[in-house]
Amino acid sequence: MDLRPRSTRGEDFDAAFEARARHGMDVHGEARFVASLGVRSVLDAGCGTGRMAIELARSGLDVVGVDVDPSMLDVARRKAPHLEWALEDLATLHLVDRQGRNRRFDAAVMAGNVMLFVRRGTEAAVVAALATHLQPGGLLVAGFELDAGRLTWAAYDMLCARAGLRLQERWSTWDRDAWTAASGFAVSIHRLDEAPEPFSDRSAEEATQTYLA
Repeated sequence: MDLRPRSTRGEDFDAAFEARARHGMDVHGEARFVASLGVRSVLDAGCGTGRMAIELARSGLDVVGVDVDPSMLDVARRKAPHLEWALEDLATLHLVDRQGRNRRFDAAVMAGNVMLFVRRGTEAAVVAALATHLQPGGLLVAGFELDAGRLTWAAYDMLCARAGLRLQERWSTWDRDAWTAASGFAVSIHRLDEAPEPFSDRSAEEATQTYLA
């Protein structure tokens, strides 16, 4: 019998958003934004307890949720057992089909400041791994607070460019409010316009050190 205390992080996280919803706050802005892009398949990268993935599935999209925290996925699976959830580190993400090939999606989405929660030094590897799971022309969508000490919009753009992704749009909110260089939050859409090169652990580390220095 495992007597270790069970983490309630996922339950606590989910309860916080449920409380916001009960008080009339909008908790589905990210899902509406993604659904408006006209994509059919979505990789919810850093899905947490499944808030966005479940809403996208209700809209008829094919969604796979990925998170590194088992307690988050426990809640997601309980809320939506019919959806696909995977325990994965985004920096080493490797989802394969029946032929052993990388599964590819129309869009990969990192909502909820996911880029600021990945392990420091793995930012380049995360972007590169997600790029390898996009269809040609697929979209990488990320929303996060801009932090000069951790990740700026310029640094993020460089990491995306290294992975074959080019900036298409940038907004200051999920409601598409205009973005300026003074904005404290950015929602960015990058498009995969060329096949990304394989990204080794060493090249990922070098890119991160270069772009985030």
